[in-house]
Amino acid sequence: MSKNFKSKLDEVDRRIINILLEDAQMPYAEVAKKAFVSSGTIHVRLKKLKGLGVIKGVQLKIDYSRLGYDVKAFLGIYLEKSVMYDDVLGELTNIPEITNIDYTTGNYAMFVTLLCEDTNHLRKVLHEKIQKVEGISRTETIISLNEDVNRNIEVSE
Repeated sequence: MSKNFKSKLDEVDRRIINILLEDAQMPYAEVAKKAFVSSGTIHVRLKKLKGLGVIKGVQLKIDYSRLGYDVKAFLGIYLEKSVMYDDVLGELTNIPEITNIDYTTGNYAMFVTLLCEDTNHLRKVLHEKIQKVEGISRTETIISLNEDVNRNIEVSE
């Protein structure tokens, strides 16, 4: 978030966010009951939070391994020149196996998460797609053996 709106949130806003972090599909009436406010208040507060950009949408959490994507990898990307970041970002965004792209400090200019069916698929994505992107000088791949924690943080004061 480029602007910090934390000071514009009160205890009710934080309570609503934390309730929805447990189940984003919870009906407004149930959220209202848990937050000790009316359903109308929930509607107004969520509209405000979306308007501020605090709530950007709702996302499904999918177990991709059950859909045949058994390899999760992280890729550290070195750029030929840092000014090439936007061009490389544009190219990488078009690769469907890439799920996250971060602009980072340290050794890598970019840190990417990708999902593949198996190591053969990963090799193919690296060789035929990622390493052909102009501006990438080299990459380092780290394969995740298991993801034990994937959570949102509770919103506090």
